[in-house]
Amino acid sequence: MRRVLHSLTLLGLVFVASSLSARELVVGDTGITFQAPDEFKVLSSEVMAAKWPNRRAPRWAVGNRTGGTTIAYDLKPHDISQASADQLIGVFSQLFSRVVPGIVWQQRRTLDIDGRQWVHLEFTSNAIDTDIHNSLLATSYGDQMLVFNFNSTREEIKQYREALEASMMTISLPPAGL
Repeated sequence: MRRVLHSLTLLGLVFVASSLSARELVVGDTGITFQAPDEFKVLSSEVMAAKWPNRRAPRWAVGNRTGGTTIAYDLKPHDISQASADQLIGVFSQLFSRVVPGIVWQQRRTLDIDGRQWVHLEFTSNAIDTDIHNSLLATSYGDQMLVFNFNSTREEIKQYREALEASMMTISLPPAGL
């Protein structure tokens, strides 16, 4: 019986993995790549303006048809190369706790992706019309800060959690960014 259950579990994992098809995207002209779910499209300027109404909007974002689940990515003009991961986690935690409405921390840690250390902050927050699940990644890229934010509405996170987590692990930086 255990073998049957184990086989069914493995079969289910293979099915889920094969159904999460993805396509490779490039961050600007940097050579930084990651895989996004096939159904995710580049967000229009109207959707970007509605989703990020302040001046801190990312330069690039892709998302599902509703715009409720997105992957935003950007290079920010902040040199964090001399800061330790623990320092960055502390600074980001304090800042976000002050400015993000209704923040509830899930995780604050470092994460190794493709041999590089990333700060990983996972939290939920309140938006005007729903709660949002955020998984933010940040690392140094030359004299800039590379940031990814994988987020989804409370209603969509169950559907997209696995795809977003899989996408996070596909981020790849060219050797020049090390």
